[in-house]
Amino acid sequence: MSRFTVSHLQKFKQNNEKFSCITAYDASFAALFDELGMHMLLIGDSLGMVLQGHKDTLAVSIDDIAYHTRCVARGTEKTMIVADMPFMSYATPEQTYQNAAKLMQAGAQMVKVEGGEWLSPTIKGLVERGVPVCGHLGLTPQSVHLFGGYKVQGRGEQQAQEMLQHAKQLEAAGVQLLVLECIPTELAKLITEALSIPVIGIGAGNVTDGQILVMHDAFGISKGHIPKFSKNFLAETGDIRGAISLYLEQVASGEFPGEAQSFS
Repeated sequence: MSRFTVSHLQKFKQNNEKFSCITAYDASFAALFDELGMHMLLIGDSLGMVLQGHKDTLAVSIDDIAYHTRCVARGTEKTMIVADMPFMSYATPEQTYQNAAKLMQAGAQMVKVEGGEWLSPTIKGLVERGVPVCGHLGLTPQSVHLFGGYKVQGRGEQQAQEMLQHAKQLEAAGVQLLVLECIPTELAKLITEALSIPVIGIGAGNVTDGQILVMHDAFGISKGHIPKFSKNFLAETGDIRGAISLYLEQVASGEFPGEAQSFS
């Protein structure tokens, strides 16, 4: 079949079917994910932690993301490729356009940015220039120092309402996908149902249209703390191919994430 696009993911949402995403950073794992039917791959700035050994994502550069995007693109034929815009790579419109162009030319079909309504002019500018955009709300890792650590977001009524409004504003600005990270399941359901675009969850319960995990977390090999919202699929199967297939199956059925991987 041809490569997955956001149009395919939109049909998943319309048909109430779940789609699966995972991070990837090299051609070999990308090829394996592609072969087994992963719908979307994210070249995440999580590479700063799982590949480079940093304590957060802030040291990752646009050239780092572009390099790994090229690697992933060479390993895939069918899966959709999304690339993170790393910390401070979209601080000004001109900088944003130049950096987004690097990622699209490296093989991405879409770029992802973290933040709320303040990003609307930037998103509109990217879309006008032919760059599809994925938004990211909730726990946005590039803002970890503002949050005082990796903490669940949106638990208070005011914060929840603000996040819902930001989600609507991002959709109005032109984002075609939205990631929700580390928020209560009830809020994730509210936002998913309020938007016409597909919503991807990570630590947002099983109520979103799709799920994404950092591949190292899914295999239980991340250095240090393993997030509550992850699951070691490799431990259950003892085989990498089996682990990937189990992840795909459990996302499709809604079994993953379960209550143990969700926040109330």
